[in-house]
Amino acid sequence: AAPADAALTSPEGLAKAYALILDARFEDAERQLTLACPPAPSAACEVIGTAADYWRLLFDPENTSGDAALMKRIDASIAAGEGFVAREPKRAEAWFYLGGAYGTRVLLRGLRAQHLAAARDGKRIHDSLQQAIRLDPSIGDAYFGLGLYHYYAAIAPRAARILSALLFLPGGDRTGGLREMERTRSHGLLLRGEADYQLHLIYLWYEQQPMTALRLADGLKTRYPHNPVFHLRL
Repeated sequence: AAPADAALTSPEGLAKAYALILDARFEDAERQLTLACPPAPSAACEVIGTAADYWRLLFDPENTSGDAALMKRIDASIAAGEGFVAREPKRAEAWFYLGGAYGTRVLLRGLRAQHLAAARDGKRIHDSLQQAIRLDPSIGDAYFGLGLYHYYAAIAPRAARILSALLFLPGGDRTGGLREMERTRSHGLLLRGEADYQLHLIYLWYEQQPMTALRLADGLKTRYPHNPVFHLRL
C-alpha cells in the first residue's frame, strides 16, 4: 500500500487506459486496464471501466437497453471505492476513486433526468473529493469533480438552489468552479480530456465564449480522432 500522504499509485497505466477510452478504442482500453491493476489499486480500474461503458452509451444516448447493466457495474465500483476507503481512510486516492465512482452514476442519472438522485450523489462526490484534497492537495484530478459541482451549483435555477438548501447540499462558486476545472487541465494525470470535454460545453452554453469552446473541441478531435462524439461536437 502507498503511504497515506502519497499521490495516485502508478497513474501512467491508468492514464493510457483513459486516453484509449476517450479515443473510443475500448477493447485496447480493457487490455490496458488489466495491465494497470495491479500495481494501481483495483478500485481505480473498476471506476475507469465504468467510465468506458458510459462513453459507449454516449454513442447512442437515447438507447436505454444497457442502463441496468451499466448501473449494476457502477454500483459495484462504488462498493469497491467504499471498501477501499474503509480499509485505508487516510489514503487520499481511496477517497478520490470513491468520488469518481459516484461521478459516473451522476452522469448516468443526469442523462436520464433523475435529478433528485443525482443531487444526492453530487454531495457524496463533493464530500469524497474534499477529503481527498485535504489528505493530499497534489491530486490535481480531484479538482475536476469539485469544479463541476461548484460551477453547476452556482448557475442552477432558483428552484434547484432551493432544493439544494432543503437537501443541505454545499453551495456553488461559478468562478471558483471554473478555476478548479482549469487546474485539472493543467495538473491532472487522468482527467485532462474529460475536463476539456466538460469545459467546452460550459464555455459554449454558459460562459458565452464560443471560440474557447471551439478550440477545446478541436483539441479533443485531434487527440482522440476515433471518437465520433468529438467530431460531432466540433
